[in-house]
Amino acid sequence: MIRALSLTAVLLMAAPACSETNRAGNPPVQARSSTTGLDAGLLAEALSEAETLPRLHSVIVARDGEVVAERVYRGPSLDTPVNIKSASKSVLAALAGIAIGQGLIEGPDQPISDFLGERFPTNPDPRLATITVGHLLSMQAGLGSTSGGNYGAWVSSPNWVRYALAQPFEAEPGGRMIYSSGTSHLLSAVLTEAADRSTHASAVAWLGQPLDIAIPQWPADPQGIYFGGNDMLMSPRGLLKFGELYRNDGVHEGQRVLPEGWVEASWNGRGTSRWSGNPYGYGWWIKTVGDRPVYFAWGYGGQMVFVVPSLDMTVVMTSDPSPVSERTDHVDRLHQLLDRTLIPAAERGA
Repeated sequence: MIRALSLTAVLLMAAPACSETNRAGNPPVQARSSTTGLDAGLLAEALSEAETLPRLHSVIVARDGEVVAERVYRGPSLDTPVNIKSASKSVLAALAGIAIGQGLIEGPDQPISDFLGERFPTNPDPRLATITVGHLLSMQAGLGSTSGGNYGAWVSSPNWVRYALAQPFEAEPGGRMIYSSGTSHLLSAVLTEAADRSTHASAVAWLGQPLDIAIPQWPADPQGIYFGGNDMLMSPRGLLKFGELYRNDGVHEGQRVLPEGWVEASWNGRGTSRWSGNPYGYGWWIKTVGDRPVYFAWGYGGQMVFVVPSLDMTVVMTSDPSPVSERTDHVDRLHQLLDRTLIPAAERGA
């Protein structure tokens, strides 16, 4: 069990069971009833709508810690680790919180120069020395993005950490949000130095073992630092346990896994996406549906973990992660499933 360090001082249902085999040829996974479940009609409507989405692989809906519906429409089983794309950033943020709880990192305000100073460019911009661990977590490092059109050049470079550190500043550290997988990769490099072992080893020890979920190895950079912003592998059921860990304020089956205060800190919006307008905390996106805050991990193509604390609800959706040649509305429709159907179903209850 980890030594939990309070962050207060650091930073302030049930649908009818289906009987037919789904399109992927997997055995049907049945919806379960719950005394705190979802309105059966709205839940059935949501699951039927989900089936029409050609890129959607799986859906799991849990209320008050109990699964009320789970479906595999196509693709791997619910226990098969899949590429969660940039939802990896939420998992990485959890590892950072645990490292802080263990005293391996002093706190979000510790400069990254304490860990990565030897990798700074020659004659570095003085602002590099002011970037903190918290800035990496909230995408407020100020460095130019290595995502989008810049992604290919970055991952083709011989040293991802040095490349990310060498990007010109587009904002002051702690200023506006600049979404960048390179920024998250710097966090993986910090964790590697702080824990004196790979990010994968820490993920297995700090999350995989306590939650009893598989976290296989995922790609690493040329220096062996595991990708900090992309390509982690977790199963849909593993993602559900991860979402539930946050819904339960960092506690899993009576064991504190995340330090006290870390969930609250992670769900405090700091930067704001220039694309969606959604706030971003420490690895988690934030939106409001009606008057209900919704916190979500988001990976490319529709790898989603939604947590709605006011309804004691966690929803996982996994999708085809392969790139598409043109923009689709798939992710928007996943949000609509939650906002227009699943949240009202939970509000009505079983």
